[in-house]
Amino acid sequence: MNTIWADTFSASSGPKYRAVVDRIRRAVRGKELAAGEKLPPVRELAYQLEITPGTVARAYKILTDEGVLQAEVGRGTFVAPPVSEGPDEPGFRDSELVLDVAPHNNEAGDGYHVNLFSPHLPNIGQARLIRELLGEIARNPPSGLMHYPSREGARPARQAAARWLSERAVGRVREGDVVFANGGQNALCLVLQTVLRGRRPVVLVEELSYPGFRRAAELLRADVVPVAMDAEGIIPEALEVAARQHDAQILCTSPEAHNPTLTHTPLARRRALVEVARRHDLQILEDNCYHVSEATVPSYRLLAPERSWYVTSISKSITPALRVGFALAPQDRTAHLRRSAEYSFFGLATPLTDLIARLLADPRLEPLSNKIQATIRDYVQCAVNVLGSYQMVWRADAPFLWLNLPLGWRTGAFVQAAEAEGVRLRSAEDFVLRTSRAPHAVRLSINAGLGLDTFEQAMRRLRALLDNPPERIAV
Repeated sequence: MNTIWADTFSASSGPKYRAVVDRIRRAVRGKELAAGEKLPPVRELAYQLEITPGTVARAYKILTDEGVLQAEVGRGTFVAPPVSEGPDEPGFRDSELVLDVAPHNNEAGDGYHVNLFSPHLPNIGQARLIRELLGEIARNPPSGLMHYPSREGARPARQAAARWLSERAVGRVREGDVVFANGGQNALCLVLQTVLRGRRPVVLVEELSYPGFRRAAELLRADVVPVAMDAEGIIPEALEVAARQHDAQILCTSPEAHNPTLTHTPLARRRALVEVARRHDLQILEDNCYHVSEATVPSYRLLAPERSWYVTSISKSITPALRVGFALAPQDRTAHLRRSAEYSFFGLATPLTDLIARLLADPRLEPLSNKIQATIRDYVQCAVNVLGSYQMVWRADAPFLWLNLPLGWRTGAFVQAAEAEGVRLRSAEDFVLRTSRAPHAVRLSINAGLGLDTFEQAMRRLRALLDNPPERIAV
């Protein structure tokens, strides 16, 4: 065993991943590991230390997020260059302040080696950029630190967000149109709080739909009704029937990159659905959190500006850690939406709006975003290369895939078998109402926080399961 790792567990009685984290930190500080030096591959170090590869991967990811290490797709994990010294604290490295880190979602403390339950972005450099901007704000916070958030104080952040949103085929977005939320899910809740009325309002959703729609509706004591869909999204005739029978107030939909099936609703279908919504005075909530590249079809905000609400966030394009979402209302309802936010939480914390003002306007963000998208494409291509012989829907710009299981596999059995192989997936049952039937399918999220080789090994484990269903079909 390399002498650097010989005493990894000698000074620690806690979790093994924490001991690996501490040992690498000591090695970096003591110059045993120099800047730019390559660390052993996950499986090689796991073999040396006699621990699981997942434990090593978790330690590497924690240190990568802190900036101690940096991962390069296809090359490996390296010691990051030292952080530049600040004027007041020479030799200061911000990772030294980290006393403990919540379990990363690759394992989440539950024993899974590979978590494909939710997407995870690669750290291409956005974490370093955020740390740098946070340092500037900490030294001289533009909005101060001793008063409540205010509309005027958040104006620079809204201006930056308006420019960022205007690039997403939603039309011209003015600074005053932007309402901040604590992530996309909170933005959904704010819209429903603003729209719904009466004792038992009705919310319409796609028959396979993002579970957050239902959870937000249930919080507001609303009934949720599924609407049939086909390869182009919601069927207009089915929407007509549901809107009329249930006196529904709003339709929640993801037409650009549908979660979980990746269905894309074309322009002609969107126009037909808008006509139904107008006949029944139905509001439309468009969730575009998962689409990270430029849209090719106008959003509902452009097609039906008088009744369309638009929600997105930076969680799937920059980082989910900051919990920053955006909501846009019809022009005559913006004040109502803003009131829902202010009455709920007064506004985002002032350091956070200061950060958003700088982050979304920083010229380094666009090239970083392009690298993030390129990395996601690499992982999607890897999954397609391994699993492509099966019935699967994928898009290069979306961080998940929809896999229809072959004959012989039922969803519950496949998810359990995948878990036994150390791979966590999301069942189609998570995307339907309890009273609805789910197809035999699973969603595979792209976890680009893993090394590409580790991700590919997980795909091959799934392929082995798909090739050997427990129920043999007689021909």
